[in-house]
Amino acid sequence: MDAPPRRILIVANRTAATPTLLDEVSRRARDAPTSFSLLVPDAGSKDHADWTLELALPLLERAAGAPVNGIVAEGEDPLDAVRQVVKSGAFDEIVISTLPRRVSRWLRRDLPSQVERLGLPVTVVTSPELQRNLAEGVMPPGAIR
Repeated sequence: MDAPPRRILIVANRTAATPTLLDEVSRRARDAPTSFSLLVPDAGSKDHADWTLELALPLLERAAGAPVNGIVAEGEDPLDAVRQVVKSGAFDEIVISTLPRRVSRWLRRDLPSQVERLGLPVTVVTSPELQRNLAEGVMPPGAIR
């Protein structure tokens, strides 16, 4: 009998369509049957969240080789958003995709450690492409609020 697919919650906002995250999703999908959901917390506005989903979901679905569920969180606290989604869904692991430490509010708040306390394994993905851009003085749109 086949094992059920792993269920991975991806937590991302401005980094939801970065090559590094897409490579991670693709690798995990190749390794074992996996279903993915993308949570966009701390979006600032419904328009921004909708834009993020519109851009990221097709790319994530291509990387996963299957549909990806999109979830938009209400409110500004990413930990609360993750907590709510984990409570209402059944996930085996969480992947947090974030901006580089220099500009990441999530890393400054130590979001990964806080999310680990929810009892699921957490992997943090930070894009080297964004790190290079920051080193060259190029900021991603809306990187600092």
